[in-house]
Amino acid sequence: MPEIIISSWQGKIDISADLEQLLTDILKFALAREQVPQDAEVSVVLVDDAYIRELNRQYRAKDTHTDVLSFAMRESVPEEEAIEGDPGAEQLLGDIVISVERAREQAEEYGHSFERELGYLAVHGVLHLLGYDHEKEEDRKIMRQKEEEILKAFDLTRGAI
Repeated sequence: MPEIIISSWQGKIDISADLEQLLTDILKFALAREQVPQDAEVSVVLVDDAYIRELNRQYRAKDTHTDVLSFAMRESVPEEEAIEGDPGAEQLLGDIVISVERAREQAEEYGHSFERELGYLAVHGVLHLLGYDHEKEEDRKIMRQKEEEILKAFDLTRGAI
């Protein structure tokens, strides 16, 4: 079963064990739907607006806040150059960084729960780790459809929770 590691690097919003479990469950669900190998590992870091803005500036040259950033490990090393590791070890897909402050604001703005917004951002982030993006309109439609399919199948719709 994929391993999901969740860390909170902020102290502004309380992250309950139930919320961590929700994020773990929805990410495992999304990875299973996308047929990701069972030895996959994803790290989720919950941060504040200032921290994610600094990451956005440093890694994307955008000095603005954002809700989620994904740092895929797979695209950083060409497959033919990858060193084979321990066959029993997890294969790190990458890191998802979510601003919990921004998630709370967006939940209020969109009229749904904080839990639903965090779940959506986690799914959005993991799809980026799997190679989906939304730079082109056609790709955006595909990614949005995937997000909605996963959230609906998991029963984390806009009215949920």
